[in-house]
Amino acid sequence: MEKELLNILKALADESRLRILCLLNRKDLCVCEIEAVLKTSQSNISRHLTKLKDRGLIISEKQAQFVIHKINKEMTEKYPFILTILNQASKVDKYKSDLENLKDMKVRGMISCKSAK
Repeated sequence: MEKELLNILKALADESRLRILCLLNRKDLCVCEIEAVLKTSQSNISRHLTKLKDRGLIISEKQAQFVIHKINKEMTEKYPFILTILNQASKVDKYKSDLENLKDMKVRGMISCKSAK
């Protein structure tokens, strides 16, 4: 349990991974949606998603040609502080802006993957 806890804290300490988790805390997303909001490459997002998945913080589910990523509820039940951190981080301007950008991009039709519809 100690190693698992340390790995979770390390994952949360990275700004990009924290931003991704804040987005996923609001909605299940595919990599293209995350990429559009964070304005970074698909390979960079995939690398962060892999680390989050390896640490058990997210789970992924294939839907047709898309892979949808979501918060792992079992992990947040085991470690409730994760949701506390995500909810607090979502109040910070940068993270609020990410959530607003996601909403705006969907309204304007700028994201075309399955989970955006």
